[in-house]
Amino acid sequence: MGRTLVREIIAAHSNQAAAEGEICRVKVDFAFANDITGAPAAESFREMGAKKVFDRERCAFLPDHFTPNKDIASAEQTKAGREFALEQGMLYWEVGRVGIEHAFLPEKGYILPGDIVTGADSHTCTGGALGALSTGVGSTDLAAVWALGETWMKVPPTIRVNFTGERPGWVTGKDMILSLIGRIGVQGARYMALEFGGEAVESLPMDDRFTIANMAVEAGAKTGLFVPDEKVLAYAGERAAREFTPLYPEKGASYFKTETFDLEKMTPVAAMPHSPDNVKPVRECGAPVIDQVFIGACTNGRLRDIETAAKVMEGKKVAAGVRCIVIPASYEVYNAAMDKGYLKIFTEAGAVVCTPTCGPCLGGHMGILAAGERCVSTSNRNFVGRMGSPGSELILASPMTAAASAVTGRLTDPRDVMPEDFFTKLED
Repeated sequence: MGRTLVREIIAAHSNQAAAEGEICRVKVDFAFANDITGAPAAESFREMGAKKVFDRERCAFLPDHFTPNKDIASAEQTKAGREFALEQGMLYWEVGRVGIEHAFLPEKGYILPGDIVTGADSHTCTGGALGALSTGVGSTDLAAVWALGETWMKVPPTIRVNFTGERPGWVTGKDMILSLIGRIGVQGARYMALEFGGEAVESLPMDDRFTIANMAVEAGAKTGLFVPDEKVLAYAGERAAREFTPLYPEKGASYFKTETFDLEKMTPVAAMPHSPDNVKPVRECGAPVIDQVFIGACTNGRLRDIETAAKVMEGKKVAAGVRCIVIPASYEVYNAAMDKGYLKIFTEAGAVVCTPTCGPCLGGHMGILAAGERCVSTSNRNFVGRMGSPGSELILASPMTAAASAVTGRLTDPRDVMPEDFFTKLED
């Protein structure tokens, strides 16, 4: 039986056969940390006696979670990571020139097709949109990669996910990945790879692919990968910081199982509290009243996300009693959204637009919830207390659903506030 994409990548980075279940020693193409995980990684690096990172152009530190620093503790944590990065001469970008790591690094061409990438953050799997084996590791494991340029991986089985049919304009990457998680559960792909494909993927924008790959970990997956196609190669080719070699699954590849979704039958969905697999069609969720909407995060802070949300909100106002917070994931996105007038649409509607940061996604800052409050968010997790008080509630949804909810004050299917031809024009 042939190799899946994840096995092909591991085999290409190892001198082993990459049989399923085999523990392989692999070369790593890129390794990074953020302002939360960077300082512990630096400490472990020194404790193990390492002196220099294996390659200054392949190791990075990005301040994005609690930045701009929200308090003294976060300032000290960021300072420790910054000083290590500057000492090592590794890649580092200061606030105002960086973005959320999982959006910024692909934009700058540091995550590429065929790569093995390790990041000290669970949503490193976002890089799988480019056909890379991109996966999260702990700070100690990252320190070892920084020192050695390699790590070990147990070769995972693969679930093949096929998307078929013609995608309606109201179906986004967020609806697609939430539908998968709702079907298989948060442990349905535990220590497996998700390999995304099918005829409907051909027309799927890259921003939607990043959203899908980003939430692979919410199904328990080690990584989620798209097979490189013309869109992937065009995106990577325009941005690549180094040479790359795309890899592909072999014919007759052996999969643990296959899940298939007909997009023509899919509707906007939401993950209700308190789990990403508590997924229902938005129209079946009871239209709960909300206090806040958050549009952003490494899941849905890209330009297409900002654009579709802005177009839903154009000419409307944020409902009385609702706060709407918009945070573009990078300055590339921020500046493009500003040039296209999207940021003005948000502010004229009564929303607040903030500098690129993870912000409220992890309960960090710029939008923490109080007890009894409910938020519709485009982020990736809705566990108890994820965005603030343990007494708050978090609903996960697409940017269009979030924008529709912001103007109605309730969880709302975007089809209930926009005419049908709006969604046709979105795909033109």
